[in-house]
Amino acid sequence: MEPGRAGCLLLLLLALAAAAPGEFDPYRVLGVGRSSSQADIKKAYKRLAREWHPDKNKDPGAEDKFIQISKAYEILSNEEKRANFDRYGDAGESQGFSQQQHRQFHRFHDGFYFDESFFHFPFNSERRDTSDEKYLLHFSHYINEIVPDSFKKPYLIKITSDWCFSCIHIEPVWKEVAQELEALGAGIGVVHAGYERRLAHHLGAHSTPTLLGLINGKITFFHNAVVRENLRQFVENLLPGNLVEKITDKNYIRFLSHWRKDNKPHVLLFDHMPVVPLLYKLTAFAYRDYLSFGYVYVGLRGTEELSSQYNINVYTPTMMVFKEHIDRPADVVQAREMKKQLIDDFLSQNKFLMVARLTSQRLFQELCPVKKSHRQRKHCVILLTEEGEKFAEAYEAFLTFAVANTKDTLRFVHIYSDRQPEFADTLLMDEEKYRGRSAVVILERRNNAGKIAYKVLEEAWQGSKEDNFILLDLLDQLRTDPGLLSSETVVADLNDELAPMFLIRWFYSTMDYISDWWDSLFHSNWREMMPLLSLLFSALFILFGTVIVQAFSDSSDTRDAPPSGKEETAAKTEKNDASFSKESNSRIPKKSFVEVTELTDINYTSNLVRLRPGHMNVVLILSNSTKTPLLQKFALEVYMFTGSSSLHFSFLSLDKHREWLEYLLEFAQDAAPIPNQYDKHFLERDYTGYVLALNGHKKYFCLFKPHRSGDEGGTLGSCEDYDALQHAEARGKSSCSPGSRSIKNKLHKLSFWMERLLEGSLQRFYIPSWPALD
Repeated sequence: MEPGRAGCLLLLLLALAAAAPGEFDPYRVLGVGRSSSQADIKKAYKRLAREWHPDKNKDPGAEDKFIQISKAYEILSNEEKRANFDRYGDAGESQGFSQQQHRQFHRFHDGFYFDESFFHFPFNSERRDTSDEKYLLHFSHYINEIVPDSFKKPYLIKITSDWCFSCIHIEPVWKEVAQELEALGAGIGVVHAGYERRLAHHLGAHSTPTLLGLINGKITFFHNAVVRENLRQFVENLLPGNLVEKITDKNYIRFLSHWRKDNKPHVLLFDHMPVVPLLYKLTAFAYRDYLSFGYVYVGLRGTEELSSQYNINVYTPTMMVFKEHIDRPADVVQAREMKKQLIDDFLSQNKFLMVARLTSQRLFQELCPVKKSHRQRKHCVILLTEEGEKFAEAYEAFLTFAVANTKDTLRFVHIYSDRQPEFADTLLMDEEKYRGRSAVVILERRNNAGKIAYKVLEEAWQGSKEDNFILLDLLDQLRTDPGLLSSETVVADLNDELAPMFLIRWFYSTMDYISDWWDSLFHSNWREMMPLLSLLFSALFILFGTVIVQAFSDSSDTRDAPPSGKEETAAKTEKNDASFSKESNSRIPKKSFVEVTELTDINYTSNLVRLRPGHMNVVLILSNSTKTPLLQKFALEVYMFTGSSSLHFSFLSLDKHREWLEYLLEFAQDAAPIPNQYDKHFLERDYTGYVLALNGHKKYFCLFKPHRSGDEGGTLGSCEDYDALQHAEARGKSSCSPGSRSIKNKLHKLSFWMERLLEGSLQRFYIPSWPALD
């Protein structure tokens, strides 16, 4: 009788376990009922996604909550998965064992208080290894942060999933290597394919586990055995081969003397390792825009003179930075174990020469930052000189003065006037007394639009004692009287002197493309290779088919008399003229006006959602109060692009569709912060003047943020005349009030943005689907 009772009790427990409510209920997660429409489900998802997005919500459980919200929406937005869940309590997305079997198994051992770890099945995502949590990547985080950061350090990324036996096998090696590489300066990422399918598909991962490397925005797959040595070598192979130069007694003078040509300090690491350490290579990659790196193997014959010259302790790793003087280092650090933090602190203080040459606008902005407050003033003392031995004495005197008077609030730089003539002419006013001579200018940048306050030394700089006293006196006065910089002007951006030529950039791009194609040819799986193989066989079929048709064609065709030379020449000329005319007229406006339509819920589907592939809709955001001036300026800026048949122009009323716009801008990250329901000012945020280029077919958009006119220093002085474009039609007079000019100035430089749009060089922000325009 007892065995019978035990069996009945067991059956009862199993029945109760089977009748227990499901662990994951997408309706409960989204807070909707089972009869809710797709519109209600989408609205609930949008609201919860804004609230719980990990990039915006700092709650410790925000990430798990966001994953549940995404999973719930994925089930309920798909009618088939929703029907399966309503019918069976399962969406039908099984991997290995079915979700239903897993749920029943989980209930069973939960009912008997069995811990899942007892069976050694760590597949449940709720209990997955916490060491990977800090490395988890989301699509927006990857696109907007990881990819830009890959230009500073390489990333090793693992794609994993639940119910993945191979993922468990590589876990110990992955943990060890991830910790080791992160300490050296490499980036680590983990993508859960079950919750981030879009990102996994974007990375090209079709199975789990998959390991890949990311550097300079380029993805490389790992194809060897997962062991520590292979993973370290894989990350090292991602790095360019010319980051660190091997230095000996024969080439160290040449290496250090390149500071003038490279406009960079040069770093030497002395160590007793025969190969360059990976830590040093990763550091060289991170600082390659600022420093040049060399490595000295002190145990190698042929480095004795170099070690003796700089008094190197061969038993302790030593790092030296050389600037303008190669006979002595500008800074030195020694340590038995070179750690990343120690190296970063050392190099961040020595990123620039004592008197760096301004060779680009980026360097100018970094060396001479814009004043943010009175305490953060930083003045630049600039020597305007020319190349050649004639000006060497003046430069050396300026360098000596800079070394003796270095301060946190001063930055000494120099510019070659013949390479930056526009910048020099703006400051010196093309005065005769400075022609063919050096001059010193003290300046302070006021904004990012080029406005500066400056003062030029009254006499040309010759480096004499008198010149030194005059400059020192001015700098002392400047500490107490910022008004000493009495002149103001706007300077143009500096030319990039060190940018490679177009042919060289084209050559490197071609080589990268060939390298990627060659790698994918041997390592890609058949799913990735099918489009290439299909194209190859199609080309071969067309080629051989043409040959066969020509071989068996009627021989009488060959007996036909060919056209005369004059007729053939005339036909070719006419064809070439027609081709040239068609190509040159592809961008010429076909109308004397710009056709701009309002984007409404009536034409939303045809003008965006079902827009033909290759076509884009350029949408201007405006309000009722700014409609007239913004449309006039918008038409002037885009008129030259109306000849392109793939571009359509529309405007969107911010007063009617603010929610639609803010939903799109969430995918552009910092373009517009996600509104907080407790922030009473978020409804007042001004988006007028924003322009969005929408690609309806590929579901992405490019963003133009309006030009800020507060610090432009006189760029608002003229009123735009739209009648010049509409001379064939009668129009009313445009307003020339200051308010109208300020509104129109929001679209300043929109035409340059349109050029970049057609070139395809703008950043793209992808979205899952186009929201409804209510």
